[in-house]
Amino acid sequence: MSDDLGDFFALPPFKADEALVKLRRDLRELKPLVEKGTGPVVRFEWKSLPVIELSLATGDKPALAVSVAKRPSQRPEWAKHTLASSADVRKLLDEVKRSLKRWDDED
Repeated sequence: MSDDLGDFFALPPFKADEALVKLRRDLRELKPLVEKGTGPVVRFEWKSLPVIELSLATGDKPALAVSVAKRPSQRPEWAKHTLASSADVRKLLDEVKRSLKRWDDED
């Protein structure tokens, strides 16, 4: 009986391909960001400077590989993230919103 309840309360499996589509849509809605490329690596630019790179992560578990620029520049220093849950995706989106605000304030 306890095994049945454990399955009942389990989170649904993370679907990285669906999460990538949703994350791309959410990032496009942040107006200063412009999506570039549709290949295996999708890049987002802010004022013509690369600031975000997205791709499906390779490995056993489904995940997203995301790189976010610490500061916008032609050759940015990247902060790399691996997103393996919907909560990770929401947390990254919040971080990107804060970064955009900070970059606007610095500019």
